[in-house]
Amino acid sequence: MKIVVTGGGGFIGRNLRVGLYELGYQNVVSIERSTGVEDLRAELASADFVFHLAGVNRPENVSDFDAGNRVFTAMLCDVLRSSGRKAALVYTSSTQALLDNPYGMSKRGGELEVERYASDTGAAVYLLRLPNVFGKWCRPNYNSVVATFCHNIARRIPITVNDPSAQLRLVYIDDVVETMLRFVGQPEAPTGGVDVTPAYDTTVGAVATMLREFAAIRETGIVPRVGVGLTRVLYATYVSYLPLDDFAYTLTRHLDERGVFVEMLKTSDSGQFSFFTARPGITRGGHYHHTKSEKFLVLKGRARFGFRHITTGEMHEVLVSGDESRVVETAPGWAHDITNVGDDEMIVMLWANEVFDRNRPDTIAAAVNP
Repeated sequence: MKIVVTGGGGFIGRNLRVGLYELGYQNVVSIERSTGVEDLRAELASADFVFHLAGVNRPENVSDFDAGNRVFTAMLCDVLRSSGRKAALVYTSSTQALLDNPYGMSKRGGELEVERYASDTGAAVYLLRLPNVFGKWCRPNYNSVVATFCHNIARRIPITVNDPSAQLRLVYIDDVVETMLRFVGQPEAPTGGVDVTPAYDTTVGAVATMLREFAAIRETGIVPRVGVGLTRVLYATYVSYLPLDDFAYTLTRHLDERGVFVEMLKTSDSGQFSFFTARPGITRGGHYHHTKSEKFLVLKGRARFGFRHITTGEMHEVLVSGDESRVVETAPGWAHDITNVGDDEMIVMLWANEVFDRNRPDTIAAAVNP
C-alpha cells in the first residue's frame, strides 16, 4: 500500500508518520512545502491512501486561506479523481469550519471538495474537524498556546495569560493519530465526519497553572496526579519540551555516619518515594507510627527488620536479601528498625503512604530492643 501524507513535515504529520512506520507501513510518501507540483501530482496519482493534513492557518494575506485550503484541496481531489484508483482520503479540517470567518470558510470549502470526491468516486473519506491539538513536536510561538506555554515555562521564560477564564477545547496528538490509523486498510469503515476522543474542555488559566506545577516538581519534589486524564497527556507534552540540559537534575542528599538518605518523589495524595543506604552493622529506624505505613525494598545487601508491638511487647524479625525482590511492610503500632547484616553497603527503596510533615511527623522514637 502506498500512503501519501500531505503536510508530512508538520506537527500532526510527523507524529502520524511515526505511527504508520510502527504499524509496518514502509511505502509512506511525505509531501512537504518544498515538493514540486508535478512531483505532488505524480505521488497522488499512484496513491492508495491519502492523509491530507496540509493547509494554511496563518497567512500573510487573507486571500491565502482560500488558496491554501479550499483550492489546494480541490486540486488534490481532481488528481485523485483522475487516477481512477478510488484512494481513501482523510482530511483534517477544523472546528472553525462552522464559523463565518476566512479561515473557517476555507476549511469548509475543503470539506465540500472532499465530499464531492467521495460522491463522484465512491471512495472512502474521513473528515476530522479538529479543535486545538497539542502534544510533542508542536511548534511553539505559532498557533498553539499549549506549545508556547510548555516551551517558555520549561525555559523559565515568563508567559502571558490575558484571560485565565478563556475556554479551550483540546485533543491530544496520540488520540488524533490513533483515530486516523484506524482507517488505513479498512475501506469498509463508515465514511464521513469523525470525532477524536477524548476531548478536554479546560481554560487557559487552568493549563498555565498545571504547567507551572510541573515545572515546580524539581523544587518541591511534589508531582501532581499525572497518571490520568488531561493532566497525564499535558505532563507528557510538557516534558517533551525540556531543554537537553534539563534531562537530568540533582536531588538533595542527607549524609551522616550511617549512610545517605534521598527523597526522590512526593505525591499530593499517595505518599512519597525515597531511598537510603547503610554501612555494615548500621541500624536505621527505631520508631513507630500511629497511622503512617511504609514499604521497604532492599535493592542491595542483606537486611534484618526488627519489630516490636508497643503495648504487647510481641517481637518479630524478617531477614531479606537484595536478590529476593521481597517487600517488607511496616504496620502502625509496631516499633521497627532495619540493620545491615551483610558485609557490603546496603541500599533500600522506601515508600511511605504520606508525605513527611515536620509539624505532624507521626514518627515516635522507640527502640525495638529496649
